[in-house]
Amino acid sequence: MADGLRVIGAGLPRTGTMSLRLALQQLLGGECYHMSHLWERELVDVPVFSAALAGDAVDWSAVYGHCEAAVDWPTSGFWEQLAVTYPRAVIVLSERADPQEWWRSADATVWRAMRQFEAGLGESEPLQRAWFAMAAELMRRTFGPDWKLPLAAIAGYDRWNSHVRATAPADRLVIWRPGDGWAPLCAALGLPEPAEPFPHANTTDDFVRKNLTT
Repeated sequence: MADGLRVIGAGLPRTGTMSLRLALQQLLGGECYHMSHLWERELVDVPVFSAALAGDAVDWSAVYGHCEAAVDWPTSGFWEQLAVTYPRAVIVLSERADPQEWWRSADATVWRAMRQFEAGLGESEPLQRAWFAMAAELMRRTFGPDWKLPLAAIAGYDRWNSHVRATAPADRLVIWRPGDGWAPLCAALGLPEPAEPFPHANTTDDFVRKNLTT
């Protein structure tokens, strides 16, 4: 991977990022980093992301050296730095058409998981607590101090997407929604569209069943 990441995801969680991960792995023939991948790696990358949040210089190759692409948090929280580090990478802004639809999905999954994790924080391992601190700081920076409230979250979602649209280089930016399928990605990467259907993974029910307690 001499050239590093080929795709940088700038979209927020619950915008089809797991489906996007699977699609990019199929297209590029290599790993696509995702929040789930962070956990698959047993949180070893948390100190790097925490240092980046603190404003320290970090070696992104330590996180992404084995990857062809990266989407979802924590990656999207650092898309601007990564776009400089990997100047040839396509920047994919994944989004939902309706902010209210996004919030319903996010509140039922990511926000609920954060609430449950926070409730049991005292019983967590140090690296898990560091992960929560990192994730909560991403929440605050993206959605503001009232990130747990619907109006603040929805406003932050709109603000985030608008910022990416306004600041990402136009010749590198791809706006992608889950219903768009293969076409925008393949066009940006110069690859043929696969014959099989676009992946559809990590629905709200899937997330709840895998990650949440009842």
